Amino acid sequence: MKRAAGNSRERVKKQILIVDDHPMVREGLAQLIAREPELAVCGEAGTAQEGLAKAAELKPDLILVDITLPGRSGLELIKDILAIRPETRVLVVSMHEESLYAERVLRAGGRGYIMKQEGGRKLVEAIRQVLAGQVYVSPSMSARLLDSLSGARAQDARSPVEGLTDREFEIFRLIGEGLSTRDIAQKLHLSVKTIEVHRLNIKTKLKLASSSELVHRAVRWMQAQTPGAV
Repeated sequence: MKRAAGNSRERVKKQILIVDDHPMVREGLAQLIAREPELAVCGEAGTAQEGLAKAAELKPDLILVDITLPGRSGLELIKDILAIRPETRVLVVSMHEESLYAERVLRAGGRGYIMKQEGGRKLVEAIRQVLAGQVYVSPSMSARLLDSLSGARAQDARSPVEGLTDREFEIFRLIGEGLSTRDIAQKLHLSVKTIEVHRLNIKTKLKLASSSELVHRAVRWMQAQTPGAV
């Protein structure tokens, strides 16, 4: 009877799955969550494929997802998770600037976005807010989203970059960070040929004539989106 009671108390905790390709990050997040009396980590995964399998098996209340994962991006994983478990809430915890990905995360069905450097207190706040059925983004991103809804950013919304698929956008961002085709292929665990096809599609959508134009456009776009860039 005592064991049953203990298990019952454990199950009232909100169950959280962590999907991140860095073991030390997963360990740090797990330790942070373990300190909260109403939260518990039910599992961890290092790839999108593993994360999707554990989401189906463990049925967590919330999944913490990184954007950059081997083979399949966090954005694609969000869509896959919600296709099999639409009731599951997903919060992205990423090193990438919120301005680059937050809107795409919300469009994919995610319930929030927080950068890893925000620290433990903010992360726990974000977790609780998303579990409560709300959306979590920073105040500045919230203002930006409201501007978008009001039409103030209509011109930005028509930017050709917004028309890139999530995978194309990820590759475009990496080009803007100065990575070569081979570097991008290695980072995303994809073939060089696959990256070349994506680069061609990006050039077509952005109406760019050459690879050098693509690199220049990507670098300039990244500078414009990243705070403090010159």
